[in-house]
Amino acid sequence: MTGIWGILNTTPDSFSDGGRYAEPAAAIERAHLMRSQGAAMIDVGGESTRPGAVRVDPAVERGRVLPVIEALTDAGIPTSIDTLNADTAVAAVRAGTRVVNDVSGGLADERMLAVVADLGADIAIGHWRGPSEDMYARAQYSRTAREVAAELRERVEAAKAAGIAPARIIVDPGIGFAKTAEQNWEVLRGLDEICALGHRVLVGTSRKRLLADALHRVSGDAPLSERRRDLATAVTSALAARAGVWAVRVHDVAATRDALAVAGAWDGA
Repeated sequence: MTGIWGILNTTPDSFSDGGRYAEPAAAIERAHLMRSQGAAMIDVGGESTRPGAVRVDPAVERGRVLPVIEALTDAGIPTSIDTLNADTAVAAVRAGTRVVNDVSGGLADERMLAVVADLGADIAIGHWRGPSEDMYARAQYSRTAREVAAELRERVEAAKAAGIAPARIIVDPGIGFAKTAEQNWEVLRGLDEICALGHRVLVGTSRKRLLADALHRVSGDAPLSERRRDLATAVTSALAARAGVWAVRVHDVAATRDALAVAGAWDGA
């Protein structure tokens, strides 16, 4: 069955829940809730990658995430670290993190792949064409899903060349990164291209703009409530599961858990 990663942003400026879990106590409480709702992994991030976001000092990032990771490790809760910084990845793995989730696929920090190889951790390699502040200028594709798969294949080869075993590699098509709303849908419709790479596939659509755009076209409502975005996320997560993805990354674990259960029942699982 497709696994669920619970998103835990310890940032003041994430696009959806910025500031809500900036204090360690609130973040830890949220992680325990998501774990109880069925999250297999808690994905802890200390730097926003929303459109237009600016980079933060890695020391600030580490100050946000390490107390949370240490507490969750002590509680036996598996974590991944959502980071672009090799030094943060090292500190997080030493604190107990199992997976480095790099949305840039090792492009933002040239040391990342070699560092992960030395750490022996798993890595989630995201599809990325550049920093958040100007990524939409790079959203030029002719066959989106095929090109995303090809670019991910290049990053997988770079990871293997750095010494990361294929079994430790996860790929993420980077929904929302350097793609328009329609291009994101093209990638989702073409998930078979991503799954054909032969690695575990992680997909994150949670509360992203493509969902708001789709709902707005139907209802005309704007802005969209968190609840409606979470319901839309649950639908896309269930469809991604049917396409064969290994895990989905979401804010609302309970809604996605229920959607996956219903989809599984439909399929006779």
